Amino acid sequence: MSRTRSVTSSVLGVDRRTVLAATAAVSVSAGVGYALRPTDSAAAPAARAPEAGPQATALAAAPSAPYIQGTTLAAVAAPRPGSGYRRMGSAPGWGRVVRGELAAPRSGRADRRTALAAFVQLTDLHLIDSQHPLRLEYLRAASEISWRPHEALTVQGAVSLVERVNALRAAPVTGAPLDCAVTTGDNTDNNARTELDWYLTVLSGGRITPNSGDPRHYEGVQNSGVPLYWQPGSASRDAYTRRGFPRIDGFLAAAIREVRSPGLTLPWYSTVGNHDAMPLGCYAHGDSRLAAYAVGGRKLMDLSPAEAARLQRSISQDRDPRGTVLRDLLDSRRRAMRAVTPDERRAPFTPREYVRAHLDPAYRGAGPVGHGYTRANLEAGTQYYTFPITEKVLGVSLDTTDPGGHYNGSIGTAQLTWLDRTLRTHRDLHVVVFSHHTGSSMSNTRPDPARPRERRHQGAELVALLGRHPNVVAWVNGHIHRNDITPHRGSAGSFWEISTASHVEFPQLARIVELVDNADGTLSLHTTLIESAAPHRTDFGDLSQTGLAALYRELSANARPDGARLSGGPGDRNTELLLKRR
Repeated sequence: MSRTRSVTSSVLGVDRRTVLAATAAVSVSAGVGYALRPTDSAAAPAARAPEAGPQATALAAAPSAPYIQGTTLAAVAAPRPGSGYRRMGSAPGWGRVVRGELAAPRSGRADRRTALAAFVQLTDLHLIDSQHPLRLEYLRAASEISWRPHEALTVQGAVSLVERVNALRAAPVTGAPLDCAVTTGDNTDNNARTELDWYLTVLSGGRITPNSGDPRHYEGVQNSGVPLYWQPGSASRDAYTRRGFPRIDGFLAAAIREVRSPGLTLPWYSTVGNHDAMPLGCYAHGDSRLAAYAVGGRKLMDLSPAEAARLQRSISQDRDPRGTVLRDLLDSRRRAMRAVTPDERRAPFTPREYVRAHLDPAYRGAGPVGHGYTRANLEAGTQYYTFPITEKVLGVSLDTTDPGGHYNGSIGTAQLTWLDRTLRTHRDLHVVVFSHHTGSSMSNTRPDPARPRERRHQGAELVALLGRHPNVVAWVNGHIHRNDITPHRGSAGSFWEISTASHVEFPQLARIVELVDNADGTLSLHTTLIESAAPHRTDFGDLSQTGLAALYRELSANARPDGARLSGGPGDRNTELLLKRR
């Protein structure tokens, strides 16, 4: 049966997705930002006209089907004009930009096109156990962007994103049904078992209590009295209330209340990121004292600017991949730590435990079992696999984390060889590759402690390999917390690298990607950004689950002082990306 679909069809195809979920359970498989990294920040600007030049064809096109509700084509959340703390409102949507660097757009293609696949990318959810004793909030003393005032609300924000995906009637350009959702890593933040349970429950459905330690009370930096942090229930002046952040009585009690997630109604697949693979997203596993701090009853909440800057440099300059500097600092500051309730659920999880948790029937949700991972992954100790997006389109999920430590990534020879073989084996299918890291952030070639003799490969080598296979149409990733779309010309084919902003930093986005055949020798990838279902306007008196999700967005928009770059330029947001059909 042909997997192609006419764009005139409006059937949602629930039965077809069920069949795909079952197929994915036996898919071919080899079974196998950290906040300190230099990343841009942004509040989303108002819509601008597409920019002319070599990076965009500068053709602003209206969507060709009326399925824009709930997408950034219709409207975007934006801070209102002013200074200090800014309330949120709605701004005009972002238009679609046609990009023809890899193939020229031909007239009439909208009437000829056939839908091949449509999926949703979720990336960098960073579900945070904000009371975790090992967190590095005190680096706020050296850098304002090292702590987020909205960290206690990541679960509520992620559930609201799930609600948005579930509410989408169809793909916005073709009107085709959505085939699946794919996460591209940093699903958790501290590599804590609490966070892994919350992430899997958010996507699979169920009840979550985003709290650890004392079940009755919040025990973290936001009721510590330390003026580095926003103290939402206090009348004292802290660094954030001086900027106009509100006092919200009952905020912390509401933040740790039970949350209910409907779970995604689409089949969903999981890709691993550095925060999922390593404690704090940058330290190799193996230090028993760091693990003891994670589950223990003492938490460091304050540090001098000089000490914070030294620790920050040791991480950002890759001087401390095993966490020795951090461990020694914590040992030297034990008397300055505050008592918190110990909790074994905060223990770090290993890559093998990460895969095993995905295979747990309790987290099956809309399926498939394992969400891409298989028993073969578990036995081989690997986290890469293939899965069918549709009958004509294959998904390949990679593991670009470097277990030796540090937040930037790389890929081992065994996985690179497997990828080359997989792309040759499936040369008759279009292929979309998923990973956490971007090509530019795969610069860490420290050996994997489990495979010390295996060579690690940087992003340029992965780009070159993908360019040798004309069936590769896109590489979809995250990590940099910024919308960025890059064309790549290879020795045998061309593809688009599509990087999407995180859901923990404003503008808090996910992305729909549609692949179509234009029946004129070209393919198009249509990308459309979406926000969570929470309303743009917030009410400080509304501490319901939905009200907190809206506040999550507003606080994130006010969290950082730097410019409007995370949303990217017009050609990195809602786009049509053309390719020659091979």
